[in-house]
Amino acid sequence: MAQINIYTDGSAIGNPGPGGYGIIMELAGKQYVKEFSQGYAYTTNNRMELLAVIISLENLKKHPMDVVVYSDSKYVIDSVEKKWVFGWKTKNFKGKKNSDLWKRFLKVYDLHKISFQWIKAHNDHPQNERCDQLAVEAAKNGIKIKDDFFEKQLKK
Repeated sequence: MAQINIYTDGSAIGNPGPGGYGIIMELAGKQYVKEFSQGYAYTTNNRMELLAVIISLENLKKHPMDVVVYSDSKYVIDSVEKKWVFGWKTKNFKGKKNSDLWKRFLKVYDLHKISFQWIKAHNDHPQNERCDQLAVEAAKNGIKIKDDFFEKQLKK
């Protein structure tokens, strides 16, 4: 089973505000590196942190893969590693924020062998710093997608 290292970060300016995510994917033992980023018009940091993980997993073409996700998001890592998200699922995510994204995450989670590694933010970790740059740049510039689910939740 091939191993892929995924580095992710999310950003929101104002939180909520314009947001973006940044992703670096590296195939272990190969010279394969791919970067992704996308901006959103109005969203939150936690949504972008989680969406970065989802998008990276959705972009994996082979199943299963041995995946290590590196993130500075305690929200994402603790929710999975401490198995909270699986309890939320049994309760149909009642009262939980970002339920749309957590449901989407669970659809790709079981396709791979995934482990998470926390990285301290802004601590000179090269890939984490690059993901942060990608996320902030996506939040500030370029074409932004509308986060329909989040904006509908605000109107409730």
